Amino acid sequence: MRSPITTQGAQRLRAELEELKSVKRPAVIQAIAEARAHGDLKENAEYHAAREQQGFIEGRIKQLESELSNAQLIDVSTLNAGDKVVFGATVVLADVENDEERTYQLVGDLEADIKQGLIAISSPVARALVGKHEGDTITIDAPAGQREYEIVSVRYQG
Repeated sequence: MRSPITTQGAQRLRAELEELKSVKRPAVIQAIAEARAHGDLKENAEYHAAREQQGFIEGRIKQLESELSNAQLIDVSTLNAGDKVVFGATVVLADVENDEERTYQLVGDLEADIKQGLIAISSPVARALVGKHEGDTITIDAPAGQREYEIVSVRYQG
């Protein structure tokens, strides 16, 4: 099954992939060459750190290439779901207890980043939201107990 991803999410991941290939990979190769020049590799911390970093970079490149090639690109701006919550929706939630508002966009697992308000479509919050409409109330099991949220607005923006 192909994983959904928003066009913006795909652009961010392609930019990360390009940076890894054109900037970070050459830099770590240079760092390895410099560390090698220092001689004995067994006790050379810089060499081992650079090799570890290289492994991380190569792994991330492979992961991004694989995931982008298998992703189903969805242009959120073309979705016409009205006030119904589906993949790609930007949802404003209000905590029923204290009226505190939070804004989330439902995105693919690849591009989820809670700090940016991007929540994975597979997350418990997103699963509670999918299929609901503006004005509906949802209950989410949080670590501190159940929380109730009202869906203030639902919009689709590219």
